[in-house]
Amino acid sequence: MTMRNSMTEADRALKTKHRAMWAQGDYPSLAAEIIPELGAVLVEACGVRSGGRVLDVAAGSGNAAIPAALAGADVVASDLTPELFEAGRAVAEKQGAHLTWQEADAEALPFGDAEFDTVLSCVGVMFAPHHQQAADELVRVCRPGGTVGLLNWTPQGFIGRMFATMKPYAPPPPPGAQPPPLWGDEDHVRALLGDRVTDVRAERRTVRVDHFETPEAFRDYFKERYGPTISVYKNIAGEPERAAALDAALVDLARDGDLGTGPDGTVLEWEYLLLTARRAG
Repeated sequence: MTMRNSMTEADRALKTKHRAMWAQGDYPSLAAEIIPELGAVLVEACGVRSGGRVLDVAAGSGNAAIPAALAGADVVASDLTPELFEAGRAVAEKQGAHLTWQEADAEALPFGDAEFDTVLSCVGVMFAPHHQQAADELVRVCRPGGTVGLLNWTPQGFIGRMFATMKPYAPPPPPGAQPPPLWGDEDHVRALLGDRVTDVRAERRTVRVDHFETPEAFRDYFKERYGPTISVYKNIAGEPERAAALDAALVDLARDGDLGTGPDGTVLEWEYLLLTARRAG
């Protein structure tokens, strides 16, 4: 067996694992209940307009793709995990949005060069394990003069800290994989895109989350619905002491981030990086 064949098989196994991770739990309901406005924020920042051709990479259930379609764009929502599309189709139909749903790997997009006017991703492409490959694909399928738009959790923000909290309990990452929250670091994203883009605009913002009555409610919600959290708990399923330690650590994280100003108790602010750039021509 050659090294090339071995790496191909390893990559295929990794993608199968990632697909299964996001298919478990209920990410569509989490996105709809906790961060429903973020997709529209990204669509507005990208200046999506009627008639434009838009690709949403790692679209999930269409948090950004559906607002783009409602703006009148010709939209393709792509994701490695097509199990997420069913919920997205239902939302799109209810809202009167018309778009195409297509299974696709963010690191090997099945689209032609310069095919889209806008290529965007809302807390999606950040979970592709090989950052440079994913960034290369974002740029490749965007036409010269078109827009690349990204909205990703920052390393120092709440979700970035949540991943840091879970890391000691997770299995070791595969060779070459990079941490998802690095996509929320402006310097990292600028380096990934390089001189292939111009007019980079980056801004850190926060989204207020007041869905949880207590820190424990936050933990239990993510244990039930969020694929990465579910996978970490599965990794330590036979180690009750470590599971209890992670339980406590996630509660401490939410308690530390609690602003304590909402009528229901726990109010959190989750930081993200909003970045747009123009494909150089």
